[in-house]
Amino acid sequence: MLIGLTHGPPPPDQPANEGPHEWVRWQCGQETALDSMLASLDVLVINHGINPQGRQTPQDLNTALEVNALSSWRMMERFESLALEAKSGQRPREIWVNTSEAEIQPALSPAYELSKRLIGQLVSLRSNNLSNDQRKALRIRKLVLGPFRSDLNPIGLMSADLVANQVICQAALGLRLIIVTPNPLTYLLMPLTELWRTLYSRLLRVEPKNS
Repeated sequence: MLIGLTHGPPPPDQPANEGPHEWVRWQCGQETALDSMLASLDVLVINHGINPQGRQTPQDLNTALEVNALSSWRMMERFESLALEAKSGQRPREIWVNTSEAEIQPALSPAYELSKRLIGQLVSLRSNNLSNDQRKALRIRKLVLGPFRSDLNPIGLMSADLVANQVICQAALGLRLIIVTPNPLTYLLMPLTELWRTLYSRLLRVEPKNS
């Protein structure tokens, strides 16, 4: 069963064989209210976002950080907690987080770039710090997608269907870093960035002391 999350009214007149079978309305900052729904999911796809373009007021920065990074992080935390509390022996649950190429290159929107780099680094850090036992219950995938056509970017170069098909194919191959973009540099720079973050995290990691 496919469940969609929305901040506003569900899209009208959606065909029954397309899109979510159920819609749940929520607001940033109210992630704990989603626990009962999150507990029923096998895969959580975090894809919500906002692009202030060139606007850089404190309000625009706060909104971009809240929507693109902090609410996504809180939702990840809630889903992870529920997944790790579930009975052992089940198929691992999964979190897919769409961060964007703005993690590593300009997107002509400073506030958007800042917020996407933050959530990208948080996802990398959390992925690197899962224990072996935790990895048996939870799998985290990062989606780094180039410009595709959507309400957020109506002039994207790729179609949403093309991107979705590529994401599913790469996930089926077991990849945890999924890249879909017409920009060849991303295929080089993003894995190197993830490698550096992994090495840096492991080098400086301090294990908590048992009380």
